[in-house]
Amino acid sequence: MAKPIQRIGSRRNGRINLRKTGRRIVIHVQASFNNTIVTVTDVRGRVVSWASAGTSGFKGTRRGTPYAAQAAALDAIRTVVDQGMQRAEVMIKGPGLGRDAALRAIRRSGILLSFVRDVTPMPHNGCRPPQKRRV
Repeated sequence: MAKPIQRIGSRRNGRINLRKTGRRIVIHVQASFNNTIVTVTDVRGRVVSWASAGTSGFKGTRRGTPYAAQAAALDAIRTVVDQGMQRAEVMIKGPGLGRDAALRAIRRSGILLSFVRDVTPMPHNGCRPPQKRRV
């Protein structure tokens, strides 16, 4: 029988204090064509902070731009940089324009990146396509 993972604190008590839980963080960047969402979590996946191009003040088609992704990445990282984080892992998902811009913003923030991984889901020939249209 598998041993249950011991809980450190509770999710209900608001903010997760990185000074207690550990020094490593994971930065998830999800870049779609319409928006870019940057989520900062600890190694166990508990959200520390997040930001998107929409919450950074961009509306409509401008949310999908590289500049909006850069602004979202800086907003999400600001809290952990203030707490004194040095190391991070980056997971990038999606085909959007904000992929490279968000990664560039993370690099410039002064955090050392232990690795950058592309976790975009790829189908191994996925779903069956709809039948051919007959006119």
